[in-house]
Amino acid sequence: MSDRVTGVRNAARAVIVRDGCVLLLRKAYEAGVVRYALPGGAQEWGETLQQALVRECEEEIGVAVEVRDLMHLADYFKPRETEPPSTRHLVEFLFDCAVPDDYRPRNGHRPDRRQEAVVWAPLGGLGELALQPASLKAVLTAAAPFRVYLGTID
Repeated sequence: MSDRVTGVRNAARAVIVRDGCVLLLRKAYEAGVVRYALPGGAQEWGETLQQALVRECEEEIGVAVEVRDLMHLADYFKPRETEPPSTRHLVEFLFDCAVPDDYRPRNGHRPDRRQEAVVWAPLGGLGELALQPASLKAVLTAAAPFRVYLGTID
């Protein structure tokens, strides 16, 4: 039996940086494991990537984001906690986004299943966080822009 989930799924993610911090979802897992992820999610049929990102952010962080430029594109083979364990192939589109100046982190009306909070995380402290995917730490803290297509990330 294959451990792959069939089909490739597009996922749009928001990179929202303000005052040296990035906006992240805090997710809680079994045995007290905490991971952090960028807001955003899967593109639905008939949606543009920008529409998917606005919808996902309204659901997860409670605000419609301003979608600006595409920053990065990468393949991500995401391990899934299923029985038996499986892997989903995602094509991750990371967009530079903004929230209104008066935005305060909060869960939206339909947060992710494991989402417990929305937080501003200092860019300088990302090395201490379990960011998913882990290789995004380098993307978010790079002094110089990365190339747009990152290849495979983990």
